[in-house]
Amino acid sequence: MSLNLKIFQDRVITLSLTIAVLIIVSSLIWPQQFFSLENLSLVLLNLSIDAIVAVGMMILLISGSFDLSVGSVVAFAGGFAAYLMYYWGVYMPVAILASLGVCMIFGFVNGWLVARLGINPLIQTLAMMGIIRGLALMVSGSGIQNLPEGFNQLGQAKILSFQMPVWYMIFIVGIFSFLVARTIFFRRYYYIGGNEKAAVLSGIRVERMKIFSFVLMSFLAGLAGIILAARLGAAMSTTGQGMELRVITAVILGGASLQGGQGKIIGALLGTLFMGIIGNIMILARVSGYWQQIIFGIILIVAVAIDILLQRRADRDAIVVLKTKA
Repeated sequence: MSLNLKIFQDRVITLSLTIAVLIIVSSLIWPQQFFSLENLSLVLLNLSIDAIVAVGMMILLISGSFDLSVGSVVAFAGGFAAYLMYYWGVYMPVAILASLGVCMIFGFVNGWLVARLGINPLIQTLAMMGIIRGLALMVSGSGIQNLPEGFNQLGQAKILSFQMPVWYMIFIVGIFSFLVARTIFFRRYYYIGGNEKAAVLSGIRVERMKIFSFVLMSFLAGLAGIILAARLGAAMSTTGQGMELRVITAVILGGASLQGGQGKIIGALLGTLFMGIIGNIMILARVSGYWQQIIFGIILIVAVAIDILLQRRADRDAIVVLKTKA
């Protein structure tokens, strides 16, 4: 395989170059609106919640699974924590921990049913998406406002002109980039996604690890939901709608494969950043909200198509290598 093709197949490199081109072109077209600290901080703030969820989704896709219930978990987490604080007067840290605990139970149920009973992740998480969204409606109703100031400051405080969700995003991406790249435990997800049967035969506890990945996914989605509620100063049952498709699109753009075994955490961040910049460009260009949904849908189709084409090319190259050795 030529060096140029290897570089092209590294989605982190190609996506980084694409983002750089987008920034340069947009800065030339909208020098005052786009290329400013205020707009940069706004873009990072808007994508920070999706990026936190994308970290968990990347680990799931590496293992060969995915979760469509993340948007509902985001809505429920913020709503349940707000409900406990507003109606029951629960101390803020306790309310947050209780909300995260329930979210992790959702993840455990998803993981157990997928790993132990063999239910397809699409069916299981799609069903859970509806269940959790219904629970979010029950706890949030038409919305919960007037939350404790200390809770709001978790999402509204600023450090160096950037609101706290941006710093949470950077911290979480940094921690999991190290864990996935350097620790044996998380590296096993690549073996599971690459060949689950071989992973079982090699002694990896695949079922437990798959359950843990779903629990981790729901924990991060719940954390993102609490941060979002703190940032908005309110909890609404409609938050997180469509997030699952945005996050999956971003993660696939960032190098994950629907077949599993591929991806880097930094790729999840870059994919989310790409989606955020595209959204910001469409706002500056005054593109209709209807067309924005259409364009994001097209991006998802293109991302999946690229993944399939690159996978086919890799399979053909592997066959050629085997024939050459034979």
